[in-house]
Amino acid sequence: MTLRSIRKWVCLALLCALNSVALNSQAVPIQEDSAGARKITARVTPQYPALCRTLKISGIVKVDAVVAPNGTVKSVEVKGGHPVLAEAAQNAVRQWKWEPASHETHESIELRFNP
Repeated sequence: MTLRSIRKWVCLALLCALNSVALNSQAVPIQEDSAGARKITARVTPQYPALCRTLKISGIVKVDAVVAPNGTVKSVEVKGGHPVLAEAAQNAVRQWKWEPASHETHESIELRFNP
């Protein structure tokens, strides 16, 4: 196999992982730091992508969430981490809920994925 064909297979595998069914997650928030210091009232655990588990891909994903005054997530922006793990983190954080506040806040979250 040439290096080019190996790269194609790796890209194909990563694309399949984005569409694969996730297994049980072992992703946990390791740090929550925000200017608003709002408390999380409902947290959804990210699903660990099957390909990442198979390949033993681990790491930390950093995301910033914009939280509306009612505590729902308006948007999530990935700040760092493996792309496949980042999508799983982003999908989970979109479902989180924070306590209500008088204004919109930006919440910084780090999630650690361990196979």
